[in-house]
Amino acid sequence: MNFHIIIPARAASSRLPDKPLADIAGLPMIVRVIRQAEKAGALGVWVATDDARIFDTVQRHGGQALMTRNDHPSGTDRLAQACDLLALDDQQIIVNVQGDEPQIEPELVRQAAQLLADSPDAVMSTCASPIRRAEDLFDPNIVKVVCDNSGHALYFSRAPMPWARDALASHQTGMTLPGSLAGWQHIGLYAYRAGFLRRYPMLARGHLEQIESLEQLRVLEHGFRIAVHQTAQPALPGIDTPADLERIRGHFAKPT
Repeated sequence: MNFHIIIPARAASSRLPDKPLADIAGLPMIVRVIRQAEKAGALGVWVATDDARIFDTVQRHGGQALMTRNDHPSGTDRLAQACDLLALDDQQIIVNVQGDEPQIEPELVRQAAQLLADSPDAVMSTCASPIRRAEDLFDPNIVKVVCDNSGHALYFSRAPMPWARDALASHQTGMTLPGSLAGWQHIGLYAYRAGFLRRYPMLARGHLEQIESLEQLRVLEHGFRIAVHQTAQPALPGIDTPADLERIRGHFAKPT
């Protein structure tokens, strides 16, 4: 099974400006992400960016970079242009690795690509891990997903779901989740076929996508299917704030 990895990266982060260029134990974050992604065994790993500094940094460290337009509303739209720049065949599988995940698990990347290859009825695949803490279920920054019996996404939401009516009727902070809840946290790792990536920017933004601020809902609202790989591996925390950056610096600074 062959696949490609494209890492969308932009410098304009409101909470952590110039995030891809942030130093992590002697290397820029984007370089750490590339080196981890390369372990997944893809045919190629590229960074798609609209920032000349990121482009130059990637190339200076031996990576492959693509300059894309600066008007893309999302990373998915940026990937669509990258597919054209690379002249990829419509059936080629592309895995979108986020540019702020230097600890991304290579095996999870392969599993997302393999699931899509094995799911001809889906245009995308993604991943999810079990929700084990009540505070995660109720945290709007943690996206939840529910699936049908065949493992396809029914809905993504920032709201707690599924809602265990009786067990959660008198929810209080710190309560223990009922063992029968079977809640799943969405992991923001996506695989697409290049042909669908090219089609995605032409799909109108959906109402649910806008109110939840979740671009994957556009896919469901237009009637397409998303296959979900369920893994026991917990989702990695994001790097969105200076405190998050210090945490990841501490991780890489530890002796191996």
